[in-house]
Amino acid sequence: MQTILLGLILSGSVSAPAVAQEVMTGIDILQEEQFASLQGKHIGLITNHTGVDRNWDSAIDILHQAERVELVAIFTPEHGLRGNLTGKIMNDIDSTTGLPIYSLYGNNRRPSARMLTGIDALVFDIQDIGTRFYTYIGTMKNCMEEAARHGIQFIVLDRPNPINGLAVEGPVLEAEHTFELAGTHEIPIRHGMTVAELALLFRAEDHLKLDLQVVKMRGWQRSMWFDDTGLPWLDPSPNMRSLTQAILYPGIGLLERLNVNNKRGLDRPFEMFGAPWIDGPELASALRQYQLAGVAFIPIRFTSPKGIYAHQRCEGVAIELLDRDKFQSVRCGIAVVHALYRLYPDQLELEKLWHLLRSERIISAIRNGDELREIYSLWQEELNDFVERREEYLLY
Repeated sequence: MQTILLGLILSGSVSAPAVAQEVMTGIDILQEEQFASLQGKHIGLITNHTGVDRNWDSAIDILHQAERVELVAIFTPEHGLRGNLTGKIMNDIDSTTGLPIYSLYGNNRRPSARMLTGIDALVFDIQDIGTRFYTYIGTMKNCMEEAARHGIQFIVLDRPNPINGLAVEGPVLEAEHTFELAGTHEIPIRHGMTVAELALLFRAEDHLKLDLQVVKMRGWQRSMWFDDTGLPWLDPSPNMRSLTQAILYPGIGLLERLNVNNKRGLDRPFEMFGAPWIDGPELASALRQYQLAGVAFIPIRFTSPKGIYAHQRCEGVAIELLDRDKFQSVRCGIAVVHALYRLYPDQLELEKLWHLLRSERIISAIRNGDELREIYSLWQEELNDFVERREEYLLY
């Protein structure tokens, strides 16, 4: 089975995007409407450096200066307000506004009752990447749950899914295997939804008694990649530095907990990976035999100043994206793990794939040496079900 594209067959190459249109995000529309939905309210803003309008102005500054809107607190996800931190992050004070910055990636993963005191509405404005285990949507869901618990309105300022809103790919997380932030809901690895659409789905499927409002985009179409939108790109996290990396991430991101370096200290995170125990030409040859669409593999050697193999010579492959419309990232990621285990069963720590994949069926199939087509078929039925589930929450 091919990636589900919901009735639209995409074509073309990575270098030939659709005709760019002027896309207005939620924060742009909010300003155009003169903040009508926020009038007279005390606001808590969940955001980071990606929360900007088309003119690069920060949502923090915009709401702080808005008439009859009282911004009283800022909440930040993983990587902090400026998107440049790793690990546990502490609370802080915003130097420009003097407002408290509450970290939701430190001692708290969700806002406490004390943090929410005096807040009428939580506003979410963060650029997501379109992948289940990218933690920003987990932070959103945690905040939605707390808003429902405390009777606070929740408003999502919508933004594009940068890797388009059509392609849906990979296994759907089972309810018993959900976990905070990186596996917060029963969705596939590549869900093809915007943050506002996900919020609608989360509220409905978790039966949240939540006053949820959405400020939709204008001009966005589901077939658009981020470079079709005309919007400014800001690296959403330290190792997500380009649209190409975002496209590769649903598959190559699965390697993060394995004993393979795919991001830390690398010039091109997620576009390359390796380890001291890999033979680069051997692995590249094995991957070429899979004949994966839209991608090429080039053997490389590198030494990284950081990561699990810091200052050790590694071999691996560089990934060249040839045709993003034909490329299926999750299939590519599973194929990479399949090849690594077939070539290096005594070196690859396959069990660590569980942390992000959360599918013992797929891990067992890789361990048993099943053919790739058989492994891909393991998630197709549940993926078809998800496509039907998500349909009523699509806004565009």
